[in-house]
Amino acid sequence: MAATILTAPFPRLSFDPDLVRKYDGLGPRYTSYPTADRFTEAFTAEHLANALLDRLGEQPPQPLSLYVHVPFCNTICYYCACNKVITKNHKRSAKYIEYVGKEVGMLSAMVSAASAVRQLHWGGGTPTFLSAEEMTLLMRMLRDNFDFADDAECSIEIDPRKVTDTTIALLADLGFNRMSLGVQDFDTDVQRAVNRIQSEAETRAVIDTARENGFRSLNVDLIYGLPRQTVAGFAVTLEKVLAADPDRIALYSYAHVPHLFKPQRQISEAELPSAEQKLAILALAIDKLTDAGYIYIGMDHFAKSDDELTLAQRAGKLHRNFQGYSTHADCDLLAFGISAIGKIGPTYSQNVRTLDEYYDRLDANALPCFRGWKLGADDRLRRDVIQALMCQFTVDFGAIESAHDISFDDYFGPELQALEALATDGLVEIAPERISVTSRGRLLVRTVAMIFDRYLRAQQVPARYSRVI
Repeated sequence: MAATILTAPFPRLSFDPDLVRKYDGLGPRYTSYPTADRFTEAFTAEHLANALLDRLGEQPPQPLSLYVHVPFCNTICYYCACNKVITKNHKRSAKYIEYVGKEVGMLSAMVSAASAVRQLHWGGGTPTFLSAEEMTLLMRMLRDNFDFADDAECSIEIDPRKVTDTTIALLADLGFNRMSLGVQDFDTDVQRAVNRIQSEAETRAVIDTARENGFRSLNVDLIYGLPRQTVAGFAVTLEKVLAADPDRIALYSYAHVPHLFKPQRQISEAELPSAEQKLAILALAIDKLTDAGYIYIGMDHFAKSDDELTLAQRAGKLHRNFQGYSTHADCDLLAFGISAIGKIGPTYSQNVRTLDEYYDRLDANALPCFRGWKLGADDRLRRDVIQALMCQFTVDFGAIESAHDISFDDYFGPELQALEALATDGLVEIAPERISVTSRGRLLVRTVAMIFDRYLRAQQVPARYSRVI
């Protein structure tokens, strides 16, 4: 889909607490459309294999993005909602890497050798739970089976408490050039409440060592809404993070759903900040990050004005996938490991969620995919609209009409009518040729995108999503 290149200065994010209170409902994060909760087990490993077979006929072949899910952690962080395995036994990770290698071999045999890898991401869990030998083996298996572009973007998620200078140097030698560090909050009282004790000094040491070893992009993750958090305490955390000068900052809202994630049952609800306190923390963070020169990319993400994500958004080329925002919209995504989600052409696929299921599938020489989705024409159309909203904050009707051979006004008549209420409240502006999310509406872009989600309108039982803010 063609995109309109933006030339106006980056608008300053506007925080309107009254609008947030009004529209802060539950909604998807739109790392895909349809969202992963729509995936069905009617989509099988055979469907994934057929999608890969269809891909072989492409000339030139689409480039690739690779994702590896490493589920292991030494300790549990009470707030965590990731698919993880808590253990200190490295025999478990050694076995896992062996099986990931088998999956890598099976999938690589189904794609063209001419498909260049432009992006690699290791997520978790804690990828650096792996020993130096395991990380080296895993990277060698990937490079032996795929052709990496010379300028491939290789990123990894880091727990600063679990790495040394030697580890970071090894990661650089393996080809990693981007790093995401979990911080969440430097306040020791908050850290005790969530079972994650992490000093500013050890975090800064990792950042400094990463820069010394040539990492060209560093991201820091923060969470607001954690137990015992206060406006004053989070202000101190923000000052410490800004002093480290990361390239990107992710500011996530804590979703307390102990009925879904058992570790959260260790968190006392009485210690969670009130809704008003949480909004005050968010307002403070937006002001401080914006004053420091960070641009709100969307969906919790801030980046420097010269960052690749910011420039991609300005040029209308920003993309969103299962790892968040990306500059590689043209890549197919191959995903390895338990629960990992991939995208091949007009399909999504997700692996089984447990180690035993994963090993059983691979022992039977079967791909470990257990569910997914094949997108129809309406899905692809709505995906483009939602991607445009989530990534560029604007939808160009002409670009959509040209890509999908429709009349936007005719096809989306009910949606445009539903948007009128949001326009009245100042979240969006509707012109004859486009929809634009205002600076006041950008924090609530998920609410705007939900208007175009056909499955949300059709569902009989509400899905269990996180809150928009």
